[in-house]
Amino acid sequence: MRATSQSMKASPFLALFKKPGKNRQLALAPLLLPAIPLSAAEAFRYDSSYQVYDEAGGRMFIESWYYRGEMHLTDETSFRFQLLSDAISGATPGGALPGGTQPFLIDIQDLRHGILGALAHQFGDHRVEFEFSHSKEHDYLSKGFSLNDKWELNQKNTTLSMGLNYVTDTIEVIGTTDQSKKNYDLFTGVTQLLDKNTVLSANFTLGYSEGYLNDQYKFIQRTDIISIPGFPGIPVTNIYRENRPSSRLREVLQLQGTHFFSKYHAALDSMVRLSNDDYGVFSQTAQVEWRQGIGDKFELTPFVRYYRQNAASFYHQTLDKVPVKTPAKYPNGSGPNYSADYRLSSMCTSSLGLKTRYRVSENVAFTAAYELYDMKGTGSNPAPAATYPTASMWTFGATIQF
Repeated sequence: MRATSQSMKASPFLALFKKPGKNRQLALAPLLLPAIPLSAAEAFRYDSSYQVYDEAGGRMFIESWYYRGEMHLTDETSFRFQLLSDAISGATPGGALPGGTQPFLIDIQDLRHGILGALAHQFGDHRVEFEFSHSKEHDYLSKGFSLNDKWELNQKNTTLSMGLNYVTDTIEVIGTTDQSKKNYDLFTGVTQLLDKNTVLSANFTLGYSEGYLNDQYKFIQRTDIISIPGFPGIPVTNIYRENRPSSRLREVLQLQGTHFFSKYHAALDSMVRLSNDDYGVFSQTAQVEWRQGIGDKFELTPFVRYYRQNAASFYHQTLDKVPVKTPAKYPNGSGPNYSADYRLSSMCTSSLGLKTRYRVSENVAFTAAYELYDMKGTGSNPAPAATYPTASMWTFGATIQF
């Protein structure tokens, strides 16, 4: 990523495919309830979307293009893919305090290209899928692999999921050799169909990361004193690279429920996610959306999301009170650890949005969405208020299947 001092990897993914039905009553259930796999009668599905993420005050601006497809090779085997392209520009806080002698905002410009492919096969009651991904930026290369199994039980009313992910990243750090990072995730979950209109699910993920976990463009400032014999000390503000731990263990629990109200041709979808890691960050997320069917072809979905976290144990606005003599030029994760990244502070975010979907025919649908995103400091250890962004997000897409 080309930047004076900062790298940002923010590109929210869009909703998964929805499968249209054939009449009003039956059309709304698969339209409003979670998506189901492509059937043999629908040999190919293609989805394309364009998304804009725009932070207020002329900060970050990200344009994203997604191209997705899914094809049924046989009755038991399917293949899906996704292509991603991001154009990133603007400015974001690098770690220095606002109003000081060091630059607060840092210019960014980069392109990211990614590809994902997944091959799935049905083995009796098990559906096994192998997935690979590849993403490249100017200074960041990521490769990932995952293997998961969905086991259908209880006449397909219960689904057990389990799997593992492995991601390896190579980071170009200016001034030294390339650094590496590895991520491992184990996950398991259960989805239960309570009745024809109600679905509940619970998922747990255990993740571990090791290697270079710093953001190579994030800094933290310190007031150093220049001593000249016979004169008072002269305070000077210097910046140093952040130093996060070289490993991270995290746990994530997610609970989700969806109920279709046939009388109102609508569905209520709610989700709660709890996350904890050995950085000392404990976060909670809650999301509710109401998917309202209007007629045979139109769907309107207002949604709200709230997120809250406490600060990482090593988050500091400055190094002034951190007991470190001379910060390393290229920190390796050994203590003491410190970071001024506002994303590690005690803060909360809220999102309010509206998604729409219009089905032109059995095979063609168009989507549009708007989301207002706001982040602010809260709790005992927030970042300066000026660091937190407010953003608007627009998404437009089309789905074709045949």
